Amino acid sequence: MKPRHLRLAGLLAMLALLALAGGLVLKAFRQNLVFFITPSEIVQGRAPAGERFRLGGLVAPGSVQRAGSDLRFAVTDGAQQVVVSYRGALPDLFREGKGVVAQGRLAGLQFVADEVLAKHDENYMPPEAAAALKQASAR
Repeated sequence: MKPRHLRLAGLLAMLALLALAGGLVLKAFRQNLVFFITPSEIVQGRAPAGERFRLGGLVAPGSVQRAGSDLRFAVTDGAQQVVVSYRGALPDLFREGKGVVAQGRLAGLQFVADEVLAKHDENYMPPEAAAALKQASAR
């Protein structure tokens, strides 16, 4: 082979490896992408079926039920609410009437969470959650 052909083959091999690496990075990113859904969207059937996503809103007052390490509570956006079941330790800031984001899967109309995050500051709320609560309360 001529040196020119060897350089061309090497360049093509590097481009193929770069394309493969980029494809693997995008695939990993897509698998770890988690969507934010409100209770109203779940009731309307717009939640991704069989996929993990985040449910956000406020813990409905009077909805927290504890049985050992099992916990059931409702998340509301002001218009609708969804029951969440969770097993594990809760964040210290978890309270009724406060903001919460639960990550997990939908099982019927009940959300089975594997992670629960509580709002960490009185004045902070993720922009998506604030917009969803504002939109739901306007209905």
